[in-house]
Amino acid sequence: MRSNALSRLDRTHPSLPALAALLLFTALAGCPGAQLVSPPDPTPAADAAPPPPVQAVGHPSSELIPRATFFGNPERANVQISPDGKYLSWLAPREGVLNVWIAPVDELDEARAVTTDTARPVHQYFWAFDKKHLLYLQDQAGDEDFHVYAVDVTTAGAPAVDLTPLDKVRAFVMGVSHKQPKTILVGLNDRDPQYHDVYSVDLASGARTQVLENTEYAGFLVDDDYNVRFGVAMLPDGSSVVTELRPKRNKAAYTIEIPAGDTMTTNVEGFDRSGRNLYLVDSRGRDTGALFSVNLATGKAKLLAEDARADVGSVMTHPTKNTVQAVSFDYDKVSWKVLDRTIQKDFDALAEVAPGDFSVASRTLDDKTWVVAFRSDVQPASYYLWNRRAKRATFLFSSRPALDGLPLARMHPKLIPTRDGLTLVSYLTLPPASDPDGDGVADSAGPLVLLVHGGPWARDDWGYSGLVQMLANRGYAVLQVNFRGSTGFGKAYVNAGDKEWGKKMHEDLLDAVAWAVEAKVAPADRIGIMGGSYGGYATLAGLTLTPKVFACGVDIVGPSNLLTLIKSIPPYWAPMIAIFKTRMGDWTTPEGEAALQAVSPITHVGAIERPLLIGQGKNDPRVNQAESDQIVNAMKERGIPVTYVLFPDEGHGFHRPENSLAFFAVTEAFLSAHLGGLYQPLGADAFAGSTMQVRAGREGIPGMPTP
Repeated sequence: MRSNALSRLDRTHPSLPALAALLLFTALAGCPGAQLVSPPDPTPAADAAPPPPVQAVGHPSSELIPRATFFGNPERANVQISPDGKYLSWLAPREGVLNVWIAPVDELDEARAVTTDTARPVHQYFWAFDKKHLLYLQDQAGDEDFHVYAVDVTTAGAPAVDLTPLDKVRAFVMGVSHKQPKTILVGLNDRDPQYHDVYSVDLASGARTQVLENTEYAGFLVDDDYNVRFGVAMLPDGSSVVTELRPKRNKAAYTIEIPAGDTMTTNVEGFDRSGRNLYLVDSRGRDTGALFSVNLATGKAKLLAEDARADVGSVMTHPTKNTVQAVSFDYDKVSWKVLDRTIQKDFDALAEVAPGDFSVASRTLDDKTWVVAFRSDVQPASYYLWNRRAKRATFLFSSRPALDGLPLARMHPKLIPTRDGLTLVSYLTLPPASDPDGDGVADSAGPLVLLVHGGPWARDDWGYSGLVQMLANRGYAVLQVNFRGSTGFGKAYVNAGDKEWGKKMHEDLLDAVAWAVEAKVAPADRIGIMGGSYGGYATLAGLTLTPKVFACGVDIVGPSNLLTLIKSIPPYWAPMIAIFKTRMGDWTTPEGEAALQAVSPITHVGAIERPLLIGQGKNDPRVNQAESDQIVNAMKERGIPVTYVLFPDEGHGFHRPENSLAFFAVTEAFLSAHLGGLYQPLGADAFAGSTMQVRAGREGIPGMPTP
């Protein structure tokens, strides 16, 4: 948990107890006890005849939108304004690597880079309140052992200072407050890998002072005065309890007991300015998570905002008053409920500025100036400076201006019924050739990619996606499905996914495929499946548990063996082990172990009969490289073709744009071979700067240059 101040910034560590509602694989790392296998030999045996190269069913085309337009560095992204309104900041390339840049708010042509990372892009940064420092987080080669760095922006060329210079330690920012501008709170697990202690860090000197030694809590709630007010403990049955740590004299500690079935949809948001009232997203006694204000003295809860179809999404609070001003909900598209009438005119006027959804990305401490981000299905983020007094918007930047005017495809929400009566909130994107009038109804059937989100406790939403747009530009329809277990649709929907990996969760995907065939979006024999993390598992499950449904699959950092996967939970996630037992199954019992083994793709590897491409980061702390190695080895032992690419400097996904460009170059050529879409030719520049290693199945990539 974070202080109220930090909750208004980029979130660098998950809220608790909704921690488990994030992607499962943010919890997983390598496990020395897992049965690992040796990496596959990248070269065939001397006496083995190389398989013939795969020929593309589609064909290369130089008329396509270049991959770099979708996956290269954005021109500018994550625009923020300093709390005092003096500077604008953003992420932009410096020598080809994303770094933080700043400029005086009225002299943007004087921009300068204030971070100088050369190997890995910066993604998470935010302003301190001391009018001097900017903070950012960085790991090494995807290992997710994040360090917190501070940069003095008032001194040109000032080097970044590592505030948490500890090896094999994961740091996160717990509190940044305008009432404590010279310090921040961080969590560090250097004393005990299972628990993060709370430290105060002086921004000027870097000195750390322990505030609280943690021996039992998975997270904390801190107020703007840096009082550690509540601790969150996870219980063996998967439930949690939020407990007041320093109750007033003669007062019993205030507690919030959260049953296991509500942990995904109930979480504490923060305090009001008085500190006497708690903002709580709560699904207890109801289905969807609604926002309440709870008086800590009386326990009385006041309902602030609710939606019968969707959980609370974002909560917008005043930067100093801590009053809730607006709340978002996202069923098939985002909608806002304004609670503070002083911002109603702002929201009304902003709705006319640009198409798509908008959000307040950053704001000054006096609340006179906002940075507002707009996003639609055919437009990545575009940023405006909003003058609240004049009600005037000034355009700043588009994150990818090279996309302006290009023929991008619309994304259409679709409600798809399941065989047992649920409704799948899904999104269909059709290539312009099959939907020339843009009404979301296919005029002609063509190849389709079922793109499965990670998590599984996450969701797909409406808006721009570079991957979706690339696939549509290559001639594929793209279907994204919020299968049961996805978040945002109430606790009954999340809980319907409990212990349903490879079963009803997979049946939901099959029902969506059947819907697409019946709607004549795609013929049954030209549907591929693709996804990352849990989506990678779904891909492997699709090719093993239902081997004749999909024409091919692309697995990105997906687990192949749920037993070795779950054993790789790192120490600092141990307090939440009961949640995984509740949601996935109890692998410590013979019945639970057998159930997980039965839905593990590695168990059914011999059933694979359709082409498979696997992408993996060597340093992935969530889904260990062994998850890909073992299924690749098992396929090779059975003579089943597989293409496997490994990135030595990546973790859970591909963050360096050079690696993203290389992987998606391989992906679009692979899909063309088996689904028949177009692909951009694989020239030598397709892999420039990438560390990609083809560990198996080079011949499975049409047009792949000879090494």
